[in-house]
Amino acid sequence: MLRIGDFSKLSRVSIRMLRHYDKIGLLIPESVDESTGYRYYSESQLPEADTIQALRTMGFGLSVIGEILNKYENEEEMEQFLMIKREELLCQAQETEQRLRLLDNTIQWLRKDGNFMDYNVTLKTLPKRYVASVRQVIPAYDCEGMLWETLNKEIAGQNVKPENPGYGLAVFHDKGFKESDVDVEIQVSVDGTYQDTEHVKFKYVDAMQIASVTYKGSYDQITRVNKAVAEWICENGYDFDGPSVCIYHVSPHDAKTPEDLVTEVCFPVKKKEV
Repeated sequence: MLRIGDFSKLSRVSIRMLRHYDKIGLLIPESVDESTGYRYYSESQLPEADTIQALRTMGFGLSVIGEILNKYENEEEMEQFLMIKREELLCQAQETEQRLRLLDNTIQWLRKDGNFMDYNVTLKTLPKRYVASVRQVIPAYDCEGMLWETLNKEIAGQNVKPENPGYGLAVFHDKGFKESDVDVEIQVSVDGTYQDTEHVKFKYVDAMQIASVTYKGSYDQITRVNKAVAEWICENGYDFDGPSVCIYHVSPHDAKTPEDLVTEVCFPVKKKEV
């Protein structure tokens, strides 16, 4: 039998934590001397102490660790616990990466005196196009990839030829920003005529006059880009005239990192009536 101090050294768990584990029923000593209150552990409890420490390092709370230990002999349930935690950590890592990018971009922007007009706004006409289109309500803006997967899958058998120059873009049909259930349409300019599929519609899209900004880097810049375009539209006597559009010159599919993205943010406009 091992006294608590010796067990603490061997398990690399502090005496304070061992007492806490005992109190909450997570790791109970093999025996307790009734006269002295000394706790004694067996060598066979060292692997359990090691498992507890490993699970804590993975990010599990003590209450969840107790539940895991009760099911530890069932490998399938143990794997399920670990897979859920893995997905949770991946999600947290992605959120942290996005926040770091936003911080870095904001620092760079502030070093340029915070000038929104560093973005060059251009007035031009997006020509009439024949496109393959998918429009659906999706859970959120960052789920747009679902639409591209649908389009690519459903037109694969028709040998669809892209137009040159081509436009791969998204149209955001909601009147305002939404946290969820967003109405998004994607379009790809194509050469030739093709049969509609379950979700893909082939159609002509009329030419439209747009005010746009083309920028390189992550989508974290989008609010600043929008502000630059909005200021230009107001200062030059135009009104908004339809849903906003993003043209993907270098899309997430083609970019190695978010900094390689090249996106054109477009707002259809018309001259204000005097």
